[in-house]
Amino acid sequence: MSDPWDGQVGQATRNRSRTAQVPGQRTTGPDGVRPHGGRAAARAAERRRGGRGARRAGPVRRGRRVLRTLGLCLAVLVLGTAGAGWWFYQHLNGNINSVSLGGKGGTEKADAFGRTPINILVMGSDGRTSKADCKLGGGCSQTGVQTGNGNADVQMVVHISADRSNATVMSIPRDTMTDVPACKDGETGTSTPGYYGQINSALQYGPACQVATIHQLTGIPIDHFVKLDFSGVVKMSDAVGGVSVCVSSNVYDTYSHLKLSEGTHTLKGVAALEFVRSRHGFGDGGDLGRTVSQHIFLSAMIRKFKSAGTLTDPTAVYGLADAATKALTVDDGLGSVQKLIGLAADLNKVPTKRMTFTTMQTAPDPTNSDRVVVGEGAKTLFSTIANDQSLTTGSGKKSAAASATAKAEATATVAAVPASRIAVTVENGTGITGRASTVASALTDAGFSSGTTTANAPSPATTTTLTYGAGRKGEAQTAAKALGLPSARLEQGTGTGLTLVIGSDWPSGATYPGGTSSPAPADTRAAVSNAHAQTADEAKTCAKVSPFKTVALNGVPMTPAQAYAAASSKPDSDD
Repeated sequence: MSDPWDGQVGQATRNRSRTAQVPGQRTTGPDGVRPHGGRAAARAAERRRGGRGARRAGPVRRGRRVLRTLGLCLAVLVLGTAGAGWWFYQHLNGNINSVSLGGKGGTEKADAFGRTPINILVMGSDGRTSKADCKLGGGCSQTGVQTGNGNADVQMVVHISADRSNATVMSIPRDTMTDVPACKDGETGTSTPGYYGQINSALQYGPACQVATIHQLTGIPIDHFVKLDFSGVVKMSDAVGGVSVCVSSNVYDTYSHLKLSEGTHTLKGVAALEFVRSRHGFGDGGDLGRTVSQHIFLSAMIRKFKSAGTLTDPTAVYGLADAATKALTVDDGLGSVQKLIGLAADLNKVPTKRMTFTTMQTAPDPTNSDRVVVGEGAKTLFSTIANDQSLTTGSGKKSAAASATAKAEATATVAAVPASRIAVTVENGTGITGRASTVASALTDAGFSSGTTTANAPSPATTTTLTYGAGRKGEAQTAAKALGLPSARLEQGTGTGLTLVIGSDWPSGATYPGGTSSPAPADTRAAVSNAHAQTADEAKTCAKVSPFKTVALNGVPMTPAQAYAAASSKPDSDD
């Protein structure tokens, strides 16, 4: 396949139209049957009778000729447009590069109405696999144009709810340490037996490996992926006519070369790339600050997409579609224009006030100060997304699915309690080694408190029971729903907390036999705690310039604002 960045837009072929005889001519004269001899005889007879047929004949014929000419022009125009449209469609399909996921990301579950959520892993690659990317990213002076996929310096899980009422975008910092599973790149053959390392390195073994790694870390089913490189960011920002962003003060990141004065700027091309790549200009000068500024950029781009005029201007739509299909590598489930249009339509249904941007909670890696690990609250965020639960309330009205569920449960439950606030003591009464650990792990993976513990039951049990203390019925019902445990197995006891005794009627698995588990209610406060959450409608949010000495100029450490003042002779990025 030819380099998608070198492809030029060709001219649409011209379409020819063949005219057909116009039907519907009159077959009768003004008084009934037309006289024999045709039109000439009829006109002559009319003149002999002193009628006015001769004076009318000229303008009628001219009118009919005009209509026929107009009809012919319209036919040519329609055929020409259809031909160009077909060429355009084929051209865009030819731009798309797609790769199979091979089922690495798991499978989504439909809701009670048969609707399925969409989860997409969006990756920004640092690969210098073309001359354009080498020029934009640097680092090719000794290696030249590189091969392979590079690292996934940007990783965002984009979740679109089953009812298309809300969406969540969760960034995963590239410095996160995790287990990478055994993988093999279907295109290059590069493979690994698995290792513990930086999460963004999984892309070196193919996009499917990056998807598998994120799925393994979060438990979120990943249906699709979209991969973008340096030149792709440049092309996309140019295609939308620039993206408006705000910075809280003067900033010069001497690493990404972003240089902007305090206030709002419209960034295109290289300037847009410098903004989304800047690590040292914002926040604490690391990857966490960069994810927040990226959210600001993407929110502005989404608002631009949705704004009046952007998607109604044919020239803008063509430029955007051509740039997008050239810039993206996608999974084969999105590998056609029709499928990408469907995805765009689904995303367009979600109002910006119900699109939440957030970042996975992290904690410092105890063995490496330059790396992070999954932090407290992250499992709650993961389970909220995996269970298709919204992080926003919108106008306060419930979705159809939520309303139906609420009505069905209104008479059977007390106030629901978020899983993150519930700790369960799980006791093994089966005699089967590991049963308590299996169920306890399922609870914590579903977002229940890390205070959940395991123990052996005082004596063997034939029946599984969940005992709760006074005022803890809501907590017990939440835990029972997560495990598929029937309400008949719940009973109030004399203790203060929740104790689950696993009996011999539950010999295996994390869901009670014959039961159907359902997600615990979302604890949105816990899910977004320390996660830098914001919604896409927050147009006045500025990227916070780092107050620390995160950059250096001529070997002297300084803050980005100090570097801006010291580099007065260097043009700003948007000049």
